[in-house]
Amino acid sequence: MIPLEPAFLEPLGRLRVEPWASAVTGMQIDSRRIEEGDLFVAIGDGADFTRHALARGAAAVLVPDEPHAALAAIGGEVRSRSNARIVGITGATGKTTTKDILAALCSPHRRTIASEANYNNELGVPLTLCRIEPDTEVCIVEMGMRGLGQIEWLASFARPEIGLITNIGPVHLELVGTVENVARAKAELIAALPAGGTAIVPADEPLLEPYLGRSDIELRRFGHVTEPGWFEVEGRTIALETPYRAPHQLRNTLAALEVCDALGIRVEDGTLDVAFSPLREDVRELPGGIVVIDDCYNANPLSMGAALRALAERAAGGRTVAVLGEMAELGTDAARFHREVGELVRELDIAELVAVGDLARGYLLDGQARWVATADEAAALLPELLVPGDTVLVKGSRAVGLEAVAAKLQD
Repeated sequence: MIPLEPAFLEPLGRLRVEPWASAVTGMQIDSRRIEEGDLFVAIGDGADFTRHALARGAAAVLVPDEPHAALAAIGGEVRSRSNARIVGITGATGKTTTKDILAALCSPHRRTIASEANYNNELGVPLTLCRIEPDTEVCIVEMGMRGLGQIEWLASFARPEIGLITNIGPVHLELVGTVENVARAKAELIAALPAGGTAIVPADEPLLEPYLGRSDIELRRFGHVTEPGWFEVEGRTIALETPYRAPHQLRNTLAALEVCDALGIRVEDGTLDVAFSPLREDVRELPGGIVVIDDCYNANPLSMGAALRALAERAAGGRTVAVLGEMAELGTDAARFHREVGELVRELDIAELVAVGDLARGYLLDGQARWVATADEAAALLPELLVPGDTVLVKGSRAVGLEAVAAKLQD
């Protein structure tokens, strides 16, 4: 973190500075992560852990008057003191994996930091910005939303100069109402770009068109990858071997390559080495040739469809098993979206389906497959359904807790 003096922090709340400290050189909101020189911002019940933070070497403790505003002010100040180029990434799906891909592409060429896991909200974005060091050249900031105005708020202090929207789809409909409003919310990233900035958007998304009229920014569009390993970027073909072949991940890679080009990073032909954040398409091989795709961090109709198609492609005609949790926050059309996923399961000829959670009953067309109420029940049921050579997808909304299923399979 670029050092901040206590004088900047004093107006934000109750501040205690250790006698030896003239500046803070990091920021944490979890006292267990404190390193010497850090600022501990005690949000929520954090005030109960100030002694722990100081014992671990915190240079200062701030109990903020307005936690989100304080974090934004601190993150924004670090950002304003840096010459790093800030990239903002949002979208209905694929934000985190695209961020992971982009970080892997940038890191060999620029001193790069990126959001940890899915640190993409009013807590996570300031924490990412506060990891900027004096020599940081690229900072990749994932931006999520739960309603209109949230990305606008995040962008107001992150101030990205490049904005990437991965896609638009039916997410958070209980909060925003319509897919059109999802596009409106995501497009707040485009509106926040400075003059001379760059917006990178899907070529086939008409819902974004009303927001693409700015003449003072560069607009780039990315399409689909027609052949794995070959990426067309601004008139140039890049031969890049990837550890995945799923069409949606290849498209995310193409989007990330567009960002690299906008940053002036020339990616040469070669092999991409990328590790996805936990619970996102984590592929594990088990005894008996069983392959488990642990993609249980979250789910919506768009990502569920992509994951099921990727399951069928990976199995290459072999036997497939899907453990699908319900999809949350879909509003009044939730039943329809679950039914459409069930229709895709049948279309792809998935051999075994285990549906988890009340809404997941909608996956069960004509009474086929199995339904359980909880992830623990699914974890207990699944081993008796598997046969050697199966390819298994585990995916559902975060609240379902399907990580218990993947963990059970590895016991």
